[in-house]
Amino acid sequence: MNVLLVLCFFFSLSATAAELPLEQIRLPHGFKIELLARVPGARQMAWGAQGTLFVGSRGGIDKVFALKPGSREPLVIASNLKLPVGVAFRDGALYVSAVNRILRFDNIEARLDHPPQAVEIRNDFPAEIHHGWKFIAFGPDGWLYVPVGAPCNICEPDPKRYANIMRMKPDGSELQVYATGVRNSVGFDWDPRTGSFWFTNNGTDMMGDDLPPDTLHRAARSGMNFGFPYCHGGEIPDPQYGSKRPCSDFSAPAWKLGAHVAALGMRFYTGKQFPAVYRNQIFIAEHGSWNRSSKVGYRITLVKLEGDKAVSYEPFATGWLKGETAWGRPADVLIAPDGALLISDDHAGAIYRICYSGD
Repeated sequence: MNVLLVLCFFFSLSATAAELPLEQIRLPHGFKIELLARVPGARQMAWGAQGTLFVGSRGGIDKVFALKPGSREPLVIASNLKLPVGVAFRDGALYVSAVNRILRFDNIEARLDHPPQAVEIRNDFPAEIHHGWKFIAFGPDGWLYVPVGAPCNICEPDPKRYANIMRMKPDGSELQVYATGVRNSVGFDWDPRTGSFWFTNNGTDMMGDDLPPDTLHRAARSGMNFGFPYCHGGEIPDPQYGSKRPCSDFSAPAWKLGAHVAALGMRFYTGKQFPAVYRNQIFIAEHGSWNRSSKVGYRITLVKLEGDKAVSYEPFATGWLKGETAWGRPADVLIAPDGALLISDDHAGAIYRICYSGD
């Protein structure tokens, strides 16, 4: 039996997938999905240095979880936090976003059973919950990147406070704006080949079922402006604010995704388990629409690149949406050390594992 198939079979046996209709998930030939763990409200994921999987959670759960290597039972390492969606790991410490605060849990992997008190490294981010949930990650420059969404569907907020992506040193110092004109980014990553920064962005609502698109962007340098609130999708002037600045003033999207798909977590595939055509390509978790007349999203998509240009956009994993009923909502993706692709689902309260057997 193929070794990769053995790994897939082992993980299937170790998780009680019967509660979720995973047989409905459609994948390319040779791929298989299984349930890794049940984690309530699972949102962003991050790996610890010793193989611990850390998981943030959505509102109503308000906890941070940890899965020890080989375990399927999540430990609660922090609770009673305000929307602790984002998690990032560096130098033995776990960083957690909680709307206006960034917290740090030192030496966390040695203290999972008796977690330490949080160290508050910043508490001056905007406190609005609307687009206040924060995906966070450390870049190759060693800085912690923190997005701040617009406190509205469409408005003209202070660009130094809202609708941007910021970064700071690990101790919370030297906070600065990295990108502006970003309505609401809930996922980003760095190209492993070039180090360039890529991010997803959620388009505005109330402009119809098919406008504007969610977008994927490449920020080749700091200081770029991506158009909000004046321009949507690189070419659609906003009905209220578009007369103030033309779309030509701003950096265009690298790719236009589906309208209202709610593109959240994204990662470059850096593993070696999947076929070579997937390496250094972008997987995106599409959380799914909430007010479109017919639902879209609720899937994992793949954006293929040639050099630093996006050239295609296609479904990779589908089936969480059946008709107009969704039993799951992908929120983040993460590459496992063995090259498998992990998916968090904050609706079903689950983390899935997709592996490749070739059969």
